[in-house]
Amino acid sequence: MNKEIITFLIKAKQSTYAGKGAETASSRLTSHDLIYRDGNYMYYDTYLGGNKFAGEEALWILENPYWSMNYAGRVIGEHFSGDFLKEALFNVPEEMPYRGPKQYMNGDYSYHCYTEGSFDWFQGKETIEYQGRLIYECYFHGGLIA
Repeated sequence: MNKEIITFLIKAKQSTYAGKGAETASSRLTSHDLIYRDGNYMYYDTYLGGNKFAGEEALWILENPYWSMNYAGRVIGEHFSGDFLKEALFNVPEEMPYRGPKQYMNGDYSYHCYTEGSFDWFQGKETIEYQGRLIYECYFHGGLIA
């Protein structure tokens, strides 16, 4: 993994959805779109839905697509907190720059992220529990596309 690319990707994630960044114009009917640019890099996150959702994050270098991740998830229990999800995702680790950390807890909430593979080709699942009960799940996969 190129450290400069990973550093950009983490900053982009923290500046958009996880950091409660502003959305840009919808690219598709009712889509939620977030963009972050810095120098030769551009990050784009677009998703559809709310409690049930699907989306894609992508990274461009010099206007060429380089990396992408697709995700789909759903709220499956009471007490879901979008703020807690964003808090967990804000803590995306350098060694696993896909969603959030392996584990994150705050109060009655716990976040878990399981992954296989590497930055080049990976898949995984994240879950949130409230007081030990599963209330959210999201599957993701992706890798290099250049």
